[in-house]
Amino acid sequence: MDRIVVLPGDGIGPEVTAQAQRVLEVVCAKHDIKISFEEALIGGASIDAKGSPLTDDVIELCRESRAILLGAVGGPKWDDMPVATRPEKGLLGIRKALGLFANLRPAQVFSALAQASSLRPEVVEGIDMLVVRELTGGIYFGEPRFIDRSGPVRTATNAMVYDENEIARITRVAFEAAGGRRQHVTHVHKANVLEVSQLWMEVVEEVAKGYPNIELAHQLVDSCAMLLVKEPRRFDVIVTGNLFGDILSDQAAMITGSLGMLPSASIAEGGLGLYEPVHGSAPDIAGQDLANPLAAILSGAMMLEHSFSAHDAAGAIRTAVDAVLDAGHRTGDIVLDGENRPTIGCVEMGDRVLEQLECA
Repeated sequence: MDRIVVLPGDGIGPEVTAQAQRVLEVVCAKHDIKISFEEALIGGASIDAKGSPLTDDVIELCRESRAILLGAVGGPKWDDMPVATRPEKGLLGIRKALGLFANLRPAQVFSALAQASSLRPEVVEGIDMLVVRELTGGIYFGEPRFIDRSGPVRTATNAMVYDENEIARITRVAFEAAGGRRQHVTHVHKANVLEVSQLWMEVVEEVAKGYPNIELAHQLVDSCAMLLVKEPRRFDVIVTGNLFGDILSDQAAMITGSLGMLPSASIAEGGLGLYEPVHGSAPDIAGQDLANPLAAILSGAMMLEHSFSAHDAAGAIRTAVDAVLDAGHRTGDIVLDGENRPTIGCVEMGDRVLEQLECA
């Protein structure tokens, strides 16, 4: 039996992971996948209970598991804490400790929600892209990093550092993913001003030689941001570093209509994966049964696909979510402007997905 560690975290995290767990239990039983769940603390919840956003025992528990399902971390309760000890450090810490170097964030428009985007429907219809973001290097982890308050003027320093092995590793992930999609990779960079990006250009080109059937394009990050708004359907797989990927994946997610709908996966070498919705902890609605659990449920589908190679089970979850949306069921965040329909809560949305799975 394979263990899944559940890290509910803060805010709406416990609510959405609870619904994802319900769905995983049902779909795994139907597809004869033997799983068990164990819950642990991360983020603000861990700070309150243990004094740290991430403890060694949780890291070890995750290492010994097949996959991890995470909710969200952070909230105003901990905003005044030093940066080094805030809840977000738990998320960064577990990525580093487990070697979760590849972040996969699909951005796909659900046909029932095409009107939800701030862009015109004819621009967003058919969007189906994957942002592959390097997750454990770059400016978020580079050294030196400090604020110098000793002089007459305060200065701050962060270092963007990558080596060729880190770049090649994430690039291979992107090309492998493109091979099962539309066979196109866009490498996003800032090589006109950054030496780090110049090295990325060299290494990406070298890796591309091993994938002759996949087309490669290079795109400056500023023009990529523009094209994501202007012509988002042109992109298949985007590969980039930690900082650029953080920004662009949120942009790509939002043009699809709602952050509440989109999952993500963070993968280590060897197959261990952490799966989480891309939305935040939304403390303003926590505990009110208002959260949208579909991104967490779809994160469970990504878990089955990437950590269990259970593609049929993953497809069953996605089909159920499509059917729920097509039937008109909505949480508050995905009600379209001008729609006059009642909304449902987090638990009821989970119920509707389970109903579709049971009927399949």
